[in-house]
Amino acid sequence: MLKGKGEYILAITGASGAILGVRLLERLRSLGFEVHLILSREARAILREETGREPKALSSLASFSYAEEDLSAPLASGSFVAPNIRAMVVVPCSMKTLAAIAGGYADNLITRAADVVLKEGKELLLVVRESPFNAIHLENMLKMALLGVRIIPAMPCFYQRPKTVEELVDQMVSRILDQLGIHGKEGSRWKGRRPRVEGRKRVKRPRS
Repeated sequence: MLKGKGEYILAITGASGAILGVRLLERLRSLGFEVHLILSREARAILREETGREPKALSSLASFSYAEEDLSAPLASGSFVAPNIRAMVVVPCSMKTLAAIAGGYADNLITRAADVVLKEGKELLLVVRESPFNAIHLENMLKMALLGVRIIPAMPCFYQRPKTVEELVDQMVSRILDQLGIHGKEGSRWKGRRPRVEGRKRVKRPRS
């Protein structure tokens, strides 16, 4: 597991699912990573509504915190991002933010930072949150995927039989960390189905 090596940009937009960004921030910080946090204006309201947390409390967990409007921040420059940043994660990523990044419309620090990450050849992960997707959403995701951007829909799995929302959140965050190359023991992983036992013989299920 990577630990305490490198810096990450974490952007939280106004899509539902703010808790995913909160939990990812907590996990990255607990592992000793530096985190540059950007909260959109709408994310601040969603954060209060969905988690009961104040933006200031969340910002205090980050190594550095920036306003969405601050286009003079270090993250807006490739000369800063190139040597320091390993990857950027937008979680949750609204369809508005996805469209802006796909169109190169860098009108705020989130979209500008994503643009810089792309041009500097760094990893960009978009944890998209919308349902259902329309053709425009899918087209924008395909455009980003063809550029090497990781598209991670906020879709939890249920094979570990989660009993709480927290378990679903942690499982989703573990999947995001996997994509960053940070592999932990948290969260159940698929280990395949066990063969049926009939009498004293173990009978493997035929492949479909």
